[in-house]
This record gives sequence, structure tokens and C-alpha cells, in this order.
Amino acid sequence: MGSTEVFQPAFTEPPGTNLVGIPVSNLTLPSPDITYGRPYDELCAKHVRETFHASRVYIVVSRSLAAGTDRLDRLVTALDDAGVSVVGVRKGITPHTPWTEILSIAEECRQAEADCVVTLGAGSTTDGAKLVVLCLANDIREPSQFARYSVESTDIPDDVKPPTVPLITIPTSLSGGEYFSLAGGTDDTTAHKSHKYGFLHSGMGAKLIILDAELATLTPAYHWLSTGVRSVDHCIEALCCLTATPAAEEKAERGLRLLVPSLLRCKADPADVNARHRCQMAVNLAMDNVRAGIPMGGSHAIGHQLGPLGVPHGVTSCIVCSAVMKYNIRHGTANPDIAARQKKVADILWREPDVADALRADGLAPATASLGDIVDSIVKTLDLPRSLKAMGIGRDVIPKLSVRALDDFWAPTNPVPLVKPEQVTEILEAVAE
Repeated sequence: MGSTEVFQPAFTEPPGTNLVGIPVSNLTLPSPDITYGRPYDELCAKHVRETFHASRVYIVVSRSLAAGTDRLDRLVTALDDAGVSVVGVRKGITPHTPWTEILSIAEECRQAEADCVVTLGAGSTTDGAKLVVLCLANDIREPSQFARYSVESTDIPDDVKPPTVPLITIPTSLSGGEYFSLAGGTDDTTAHKSHKYGFLHSGMGAKLIILDAELATLTPAYHWLSTGVRSVDHCIEALCCLTATPAAEEKAERGLRLLVPSLLRCKADPADVNARHRCQMAVNLAMDNVRAGIPMGGSHAIGHQLGPLGVPHGVTSCIVCSAVMKYNIRHGTANPDIAARQKKVADILWREPDVADALRADGLAPATASLGDIVDSIVKTLDLPRSLKAMGIGRDVIPKLSVRALDDFWAPTNPVPLVKPEQVTEILEAVAE
């Protein structure tokens, strides 16, 4: 990687007209910038001062980094050395991003007159901070106000203001949420406490993403590798999408060729900083297609329903992706493009020497292994969950899951459209044990 800073836009093309089922042609969603090549604390201090001209930073940090490492202290020291005041710290946000916590952080930012928000960590810390800066811009203080801004609201204000307090994210996983403007938050103030709402407005999202592969070596293997499989799933379903553009296919292929060998290397050697960096570069490519509006398929649609049962997003892809690929081959014989696209993805993976070695070690051969077999083998090699049972989920939930999955925006865009509960049931039964 060297020791020279790289600074560039994460995306060079505008977003698509529809993101995860939400029309966005009327929104302004600029690309975040990304930077890497120097330690995260140095880069953060530099850009807070020089890029954003801020002097009062509020930090949202994951509980694990705050409790078990010196990385928060290092960030605070670097900011202090640069003449920047850290005016508040929130250690951890509850999974699924409860509204009460978002509103509480926003109020602390207001009281402290924070002019920049920084996240150190991933998942809910990133999602939560996107919503915090939206609340600051629109003076949102109460849950009833907040509800009006969700994508499900029928009473969205006419004058939604874009965030003006810049958000800097320093991610430590491969889930890619830092590249996306959409944020999710759970209303924990009403009877519908398990309902997660989406929020998407002009100007939302991170302004700067700081990548530090050395910092990422602190992320536990299970979390790092499983979120990596989520990004693998982004690439695979983009390549299998029947309406994918050549540009999308090229980015998805590059992402896949970077990501899978690098995940295998991270599994073999958790201290391999170069492999961690390549994984981070691959996530940028994987998220490009989601942002461009390339429809995903059944793995994402079904995975969204497993999340509320306590299955992390990355693990949903570990369990479901291979089964969806096999289902599409079984039931997609009327459209030869389905098999052709899957074969192309399989060929991409076999051409990567590290991947081919791993697949052969698991007993697979290019002439006989399907894409579903390959994905399952990769997940097994990474020592990640491959069944509902492994996550403590019994067959009894499959009927309701199968119905709910049909409401997902990506169920009908699966190469074999998922329009009946029994289709989803077949996929879930294949990974029940």
C-alpha cells in the first residue's frame, strides 16, 4: 500500500434512478470521497481541519473498539494535536439503530455545537450517524417528527434540508454501508418496536470514507469474513442479473476477483494487511452496482427477512446465496441466459489460483461444480454458517419467512422471479439443516 495518501471519489458515475426500490431521480446523492494510505487517525485529523474546516468533533465508536483497544484514544489524541476539540463520544449504538439513541446523540451534538461527526467502526455506528446528521439539519427532536422523514411516510416535509454537518466514516467491516446514502432506524417508541424504517434524502450519507487495513486487522474473523461474503453476494447477484449493464458486469467481476482470494488469505493469515486492503477496495466496486440500481435477486430478498430473526446481513448471504443459485438453475431452464451467467461467474472464480486451490481441496472440479457448489465451498472454507440450524432457526419459521420475502423489492427481480411462497420455501428448506 505504501505510505502516501490516496484521495478520490468513491464513484465516478451518478446513482441509478431507483435504489433498493426507492425512486431517487428527484434526489441529489453525491459520491463520498475515499482516502487511504496513511493511518486513520492522521487522515481523520487532516481532513477534519483541511477539507471540512471543522473544529468540534463528535465521535460514534463501536463498543468493541472502545473497550478492547487503544484506537479511540489514538483518534482523540490525533484530533487534539491538530487543534480539534472532541466534544462528545458515544460508545456503541444498539443493532438496528433505535430512534431514541439517534435522537439522543443528535441532542448531544446540538448542545456541544459539533460541526463534524466521525464514526469509528461499522454497522449500526455508520447507519446511526447518517441519521444523526439528518436530524441536525432538520431540527428533528422527537420520534413523531422523525417518523415523517422515513421513506414509508405519507407526510414527508416539503422542505427536507440536506445535512450540513459532515460525516466521516472509518469502517472496520466489509458490509459497505458507508458507501450508501440510505440509512435504517428502528422505531423503539411505539408498539411496532421491531419495525425498521428506511431514510433517504438528498445529501445523506458519508462525505469521506477513511480506509485503514491495519485497523481492520482488529475486526474479529467471523465479522470480517461474513460481511465480506455479503459483498461477494453483491457481485454475484449483479453478474447473474438478467438486466445488468456491461459496466456493471465489469465492476462486479473486478470486485469478485479481488474479494474472494483476499478473504481466503485473511482466513489463512488474519494479520495480512495487504489482503485486508484488497478486500476494502473490492467493497467499493461491489457497492457501485447497488448504488447504480442494478437489481439484486433472491439471496438479498430472503436475507432481508432473516435479519429481524437475529441473523447478521453477512451471514444471511453465507446461508442463502448458494441455495438461490441452485434454485435458479433448477427452475430457469427456459432461459439459457441464467445458466450462461452462472457459468461465467464460476469461470471467473476458477481462474483465480487461490480460489481454485481451495475449491479443489474441498473436492470440487471445474467440469462438475455448479456456481451454487462453489459459493457453498467458499463459505465452508471460511468456516462460516451455512444453514438456518447453525443460527438457531428452526423449520417452523419458514412458512412466515416465505410469505414476507415476497414483499421485498428484489424478490421479483430474481432471475427466476420469486412470486409464490412455495418458491421461497424450497430455497429455505434446502438450507434448513
